[in-house]
Amino acid sequence: MASLDATSADKNIVDRRKLPRNKDLSVVIRGARERLMERAGIYHFDRELLFMHTRALIINSATIPLLIAMIVVIGVFTGFDRTIVLWAGFAIGLYAILGLLARHLEKTGLANEEIRKWQAIYLGGHFMTSLGWAYFTFLECTACGSNLFPVIKAVVIILVMAITAIISSALRAAILAAFALPVLTYTLLAWTHFDNPVQATMVIMLVAGLAFFYLVATRLNQSVAITLALQAEKDALIAELETANAMSDEGRRRAEEANLAKSRFLASMSHELRTPLNAILGFSEVMAKEVLGPIQNGTYREYASDIHASGEHLLNLINEILDLSRIEAGRYSINDEPLLLTDIASECIHMMNLKARNKDIALIPQFETGMLRLVADERSIRQILLNLMANAVKFTPPNGKIYIKVGWTAGGGQYISVRDTGPGIPPEEIPIVLSAFGQGSIAIKNAEQGTGLGLPIVQALVHVHDGEFHLFSKLREGTEALATFPRSRVLQGTQAKHNKPFQKKAA
Repeated sequence: MASLDATSADKNIVDRRKLPRNKDLSVVIRGARERLMERAGIYHFDRELLFMHTRALIINSATIPLLIAMIVVIGVFTGFDRTIVLWAGFAIGLYAILGLLARHLEKTGLANEEIRKWQAIYLGGHFMTSLGWAYFTFLECTACGSNLFPVIKAVVIILVMAITAIISSALRAAILAAFALPVLTYTLLAWTHFDNPVQATMVIMLVAGLAFFYLVATRLNQSVAITLALQAEKDALIAELETANAMSDEGRRRAEEANLAKSRFLASMSHELRTPLNAILGFSEVMAKEVLGPIQNGTYREYASDIHASGEHLLNLINEILDLSRIEAGRYSINDEPLLLTDIASECIHMMNLKARNKDIALIPQFETGMLRLVADERSIRQILLNLMANAVKFTPPNGKIYIKVGWTAGGGQYISVRDTGPGIPPEEIPIVLSAFGQGSIAIKNAEQGTGLGLPIVQALVHVHDGEFHLFSKLREGTEALATFPRSRVLQGTQAKHNKPFQKKAA
């Protein structure tokens, strides 16, 4: 048997428990994410990397000069002559020039068209520092021993390579510009002593070290670029979200304005339509019943009856649209009071008996005993039952049966059930009949007069009472409409003796 929870049938009217989803917002976010993912692989951050390199040079401007100063102090105490002091002054001066370039760029700023120029300037500055380290490879120390000093020079150069690789990772080619020349000069100087295994080992270590630290600088550069890309993606996504949020706010504002305009229109039109309708209904009824005298032409009498019936149908339609609009806007006031569902169901059965007998349909009550009072709005409960029973009578064939049940739910609440032996509803049409103005194929085929608002009003009224509405149907076997009310609305024990009616406004 096909079934559907009414909470999913008409989200705009009755499903107030689900958070609304903005489809436009989802589309914008998904599109932004796809665009960011597509451009992540080709987006370049040369300008940002250049600024990071600038900041790294400024912050670490004293690191390598301090290392050079330590080398000079140690060299003087180990017997170096003044050539090491001259080398230190020369090397520190070159690093000072590099630092001044960085400070100048930080002060003046960088235009997009100057990126390549400043990359070349920085690489030239690092190449100048390589002159200092190439000079270092020419230093000699007779007091250190012929085998020991070449090792010290190689270790110092490797140490400075490591520091430079970390400091200049944002400009990875800097490591090659700064140390390709020193490694080359060291190799050429060691060529005459290449039969010395220590010298050969140091050359291999320097070449391998240069390649290794270039790889380290490349990896660090890629990590920084990925970080910048992720930051850019996040910023762009935030911008897209802010745009989508603004679009959503604007859409909500327009929807609220439209809803307000609709409410005002319905409020004014209800008066404007009801006034002439009352006149039409009254005069047509007088004419149809020939209150002021007989009508000679029988066709006119039939026309008067048709006018009266059409006017009543139009008035009912107006009332149902207004009820549905008030419920949708949360302005449907209910007067909660203790009542017995069995009493209201009995009254509704009595009211519908005449219409059911005209079609030879039996209304069969099936009430559980010992029912306690339910806190609800009597007018709304009566409307729920009458709408469900009217639908059942409308679609149940002659000699059919309609079962009206009132009982307890498994959770301690109460329920109302109206089950007929009509043709049933196809499963795919259940959402249609539960939506406003929706009618199934059977109703259309049989040309049944109706507005398509009966079931939407029922499910809306059930939800106003914190309940749930379900529709079960199977073709050629019938349909069952089930409205359940929670346990919190059932008066337990002595509560039923000391209850007081109270007002509640629908949420």
